[in-house]
Amino acid sequence: MRSELISVRDLPTDRATVFSSEHGDGNGLEDLFDADCFARYAALAVDRLADHLADQSIRGLALTDPALILAAATELTQGGTPDNPELHAQKFAEIIDLYARTGIQVYSPGYMGRQFSGPFPVTAVVDLVSAVLTQPASFYEAGQLPNVVERIMGGELNRFLGFPADQFAMVTTSGGSLANLTALLAARNRRYPEAWAKGLAGSGLRPAIAVSDDVHYSITRAAGILGIGEEHIVRLPVDNGRRIAAGEVRGALDAAAARGLDVFCLVASAGSTSVGAIDPFDALADIAAERGLWLHADGAHGASLLVSDRLRSRLGGLERVDSLTWDAHKTMFVPAACTMLFYRERTASLMAFQQEASYVFEKTADIYTAFDAAEKNFECTKRPMIMSLWVPWALYGSAPFAEKLELLCDLTEETHAILTHAPDFVPLHRPDTNILCFRYLPPEPLDDDALGRLQCEIRTRIRARGEFFISKVDLDGHAALRVVFMNHRITPEHIHLLLNEIRAVAHAIREEQPHHKELPQ
Repeated sequence: MRSELISVRDLPTDRATVFSSEHGDGNGLEDLFDADCFARYAALAVDRLADHLADQSIRGLALTDPALILAAATELTQGGTPDNPELHAQKFAEIIDLYARTGIQVYSPGYMGRQFSGPFPVTAVVDLVSAVLTQPASFYEAGQLPNVVERIMGGELNRFLGFPADQFAMVTTSGGSLANLTALLAARNRRYPEAWAKGLAGSGLRPAIAVSDDVHYSITRAAGILGIGEEHIVRLPVDNGRRIAAGEVRGALDAAAARGLDVFCLVASAGSTSVGAIDPFDALADIAAERGLWLHADGAHGASLLVSDRLRSRLGGLERVDSLTWDAHKTMFVPAACTMLFYRERTASLMAFQQEASYVFEKTADIYTAFDAAEKNFECTKRPMIMSLWVPWALYGSAPFAEKLELLCDLTEETHAILTHAPDFVPLHRPDTNILCFRYLPPEPLDDDALGRLQCEIRTRIRARGEFFISKVDLDGHAALRVVFMNHRITPEHIHLLLNEIRAVAHAIREEQPHHKELPQ
C-alpha cells in the first residue's frame, strides 16, 4: 500500500496562468458561468488527460492509505473563493492529478482486474457535452435527441440480438443491477398481476426464481428487494465450465415445486461475472417455454459479443429470452453507467411499473410522449447515457467494437494456452469471453484451503507492488486468481511478465512462510 502522497504544487507556468485575473470582470457569480471560463477549465483538463492517455507504462493501482487521500482532499476543500482565478487553476489541476493518480489505470497494459473499461476517448468528450447541455433522458420534452437516439440504438443492436423488430422494446438504466431488478419486477408482475397494487403478503403465494450457482449478486439482491427472499431462490448446479447444467434444471424445478415454491423466472448469464461463462440458452429456453417461465439473461458482460460476426455464435439462443441486460460500459467500452434492458415483447416493458403522476406522466399519448421512457424505468432524472454509445457508433460504425472484442477474446484464449503449458499454473475453465480464472501451483502440494489462501496473498502483494492489477474470485469455496482483459494493448508479452511477477511474489511468500500456516485466514 502506498504510504505517501506526492503533492502537486509546482504547476508549469503555461498551465497555471490560463486562469489569470484578466479573464474575469469582477462580477463574481457571473464569472463562474462565463463561456471563456468554461473553455479554460476544459482546456486545462483535456491537456492533462491527454498526457494521462499517452502514458502506456505498465501500472496497475497505486493503493494509498485512505488517510493520506483524505488529508489531500481535505486540504483541497479548504479556502475556496470565487474571486481567485489563479487559485482555481492550481486547485483544478491538483484535483485532476489526484483523481488520476489514485485510480485504477484502465488504459495501462497492467490493468487486468475488473470489468469496467478504458472507454473510447471520444466518449469522454460526449459526457462533457451531456453535462453542459443537461438533458435528462426519461422524458422526450426534456431530452429530445437522447430519447430518439435510444430508439435508434435499440434498433441497431437488435439487428444482432434478433428480437422481433416490430415487437421489442429497449430502455436504458443506470447500471446492470437496476436493469436486472426491473426485469425481475416485470416478470413478477406478469405472473402475479395483483402484486403491484395489493402486494404478496397474506396471499399464500410462494414466488421463487431459479438462478445459477454463479449468478451475479444483483439478482439475489433483487429477490430480497422484491420480497421473494433468499429461501425462495432455487440454485441451479453448474457444469465443469461453470455454465448452468441444463440436464439438471428440470429436476431442480420439480424439487422446488415439491417444496411449494412457484418459480416464475429463470435467470441465466451471458458472460457470468465470476468466469465469463455463457449459459446454454437454447436448452434453457426450451425449459422456460414448457414450464411457462420468464427467461431473463444477465448479459451485462457478454452480450456485446453479438456485434462480432466471429463471436456471435457463442450466444446461440439468446434471441429466445424474454429480457436481456446489456452493459455498454463493460464490453462496449463507454463510460459508466450505460446499461440497456431489452424486452422481447414491448408490452412486457410496461409491466414493471404501474402508477400515475400527473406532473410527469400524460394520460393521453401523442407523438412526443411516445418516446418517453419513464413509464418503463425506475429513474426519473436519468443521464442521457445512450449518447456515449451512439456517438462512437455513429462515427465509427460497429467495426471497432467487434475488433476490440475479438482481440480481447483471442488474448484470453492465448492466455489459457500459456497457463495450460506452464507447470506451475492451472487454468480453471475454458474461457467463453475475456475472463479467465486460474491458480498458481507451488512446488510443494497444499490442501485446498492453504492453496486458496496462497492465491489471496499473491493477489494482495501483486496489487501492492503497483505494476499489475488482477482480481480474485471464490470458485467452489476456494480462492482463485482472475484476469479480465479490457485493454486491447495487452499482449502475450505482458501475460508472461504477469506470470513472472506472480512467481516472484509466490517465492517470497514461501521464503517467509514455508508451510503457509501463517497466511491470512
